[in-house]
Order: sequence, then C-alpha cells, then structure tokens
Amino acid sequence: MSEYILRFIAGGAIVSVFSILGDMLRPKSFAGLLGAAPSVALATLGIAVVQHGPAYAAADSWTMIYGAIALACYSVVVCHLLIRLHFAALPATVVALVAWLAVAFGLLAIFGGAA
Repeated sequence: MSEYILRFIAGGAIVSVFSILGDMLRPKSFAGLLGAAPSVALATLGIAVVQHGPAYAAADSWTMIYGAIALACYSVVVCHLLIRLHFAALPATVVALVAWLAVAFGLLAIFGGAA
C-alpha cells in the first residue's frame, strides 16, 4: 500500500512541476505535452531505482525510449493515412497501431531492454 502512496505523491509532484513549466512556455500547446508522459516516466523511473536498482531502471528507460520512437512512427503513419489516403479516423488509428507494435517490439527484439 505504501508503494501506491509513494507513486501518488511522486507522480503528483512531478506532474505539477511539469505542468507549471509547460504553462510558462510558449506556445501553450507545450503544456499538454509536458503535463503527463515525461512526468509519469520520471516518477516511474525514480521508484524503479529505489525498489529495484539502477540496472533495472536503465532497462526500463530503454523500453520507454523504444515506445517513444514507436509513437513517433505511429503519428507519422496516422497523418499519412488521414491526409494523403483520406482514411477515417478509426481505421487509420487501427492500421497505425500495427505499425506502432511492429516498431516497438522490433526495437525491443533487436536491441533488448538494456544498453
């Protein structure tokens, strides 16, 4: 139970710091970018270091990087499907999800979870 309380407090504090930072930047669209994913990732990595050690957190961080690269590929595929091929939103996201999974698991298979 204490792990959940620690995650709640650490996550909330880091989200708050990133939200304040995002609110100070221009354009305001950065606020949404900085509000969730980076702060949750930092909280998760901090807890991983405390509970499992730096080697585990390093492997965790590499899988987060692979997921970010896969998300960028997913976004490019969705944009192309929506704009160039005029797909509807649901089919475009479902097709792009296959691309996300292929890139994410491909990177994990090629490079593994640790440096």
